[in-house]
Amino acid sequence: MGWRSVIISQHAKLSYSSRNMVVQTDDGINQIPLDDIDLLLISTTQAVITTMLISELAKEQVKVIFTDNANEPVSETVDYYPNNRNVDLLKKQFNWDKGREQLLWTKIVASKIINQINVLAIYGVDNRELIDELNKLEVDDVTNREAVVARKYFQQLFDKSFNRRDFNPYNAAMNYGYSVLLANVNREIVSNGYLTYLGIHHHSDENQFNLGSDLMEPFRPIIDYWLANQKFKELTPDVKFGLVDLLNLELKFNGKQTLFRNMITDHVRNCLKFLSGEKDEVQIEVELKNEVPNNAINGNV
Repeated sequence: MGWRSVIISQHAKLSYSSRNMVVQTDDGINQIPLDDIDLLLISTTQAVITTMLISELAKEQVKVIFTDNANEPVSETVDYYPNNRNVDLLKKQFNWDKGREQLLWTKIVASKIINQINVLAIYGVDNRELIDELNKLEVDDVTNREAVVARKYFQQLFDKSFNRRDFNPYNAAMNYGYSVLLANVNREIVSNGYLTYLGIHHHSDENQFNLGSDLMEPFRPIIDYWLANQKFKELTPDVKFGLVDLLNLELKFNGKQTLFRNMITDHVRNCLKFLSGEKDEVQIEVELKNEVPNNAINGNV
């Protein structure tokens, strides 16, 4: 698996040649080894990509995300048949123990709220209300503390009038960052041989990524953590590049220093092993830095 997040943001033709992705633009031709690529974000509708390249990227388990005319992510590639998918594995997923599902969802919600509390602390915002809500959390979050905390959290992080349903640059940026995060979680689920459709909490017939939507939840505050430090009036390419490059942010996960992208890999594997009975404990502890980074552009074209 690669390490580069490649962003295509202008008119380009993408093709395949000898284990390389060939990117042809008005400025010239670039070749990028497929082995180097972790994520390909096509952030324009003015790019052409060959089916051969899509096929080879799929073989290398490279996640490809496409955007619409408003530069919002609208679709992503998902491998149909990973090498390690088999009937026994799918039977396990269909028969995951409900008690384990409920316990994992409780841990996911707790971790998400703790991370939201820590984000507010980093920005010097009163987080006592969120701590009170965390103390009310029950198994499987039957009282929906997650939603209650979210409403309070965003208003405290931004301002009292902030609403996640409003059309504004910060909501657009959050949606963009969350889409990139979800794509990476989905890629790990598929690469481990499981289906993204079958969630442990999300069960929408219209969401083909229910499990990814579940497992990504603890890491949403990392996106918020970076965005709250940015000053912008529209979702510019620099903001998008920064959101993608967050995957290279160094954090502590379960006591070990690691990159955000590697943290996602470890987290998804841990959760899947717990759900399948291969592990009896699952830990989800993220330590955010007090210094919020400004991310550099990584591999954009």
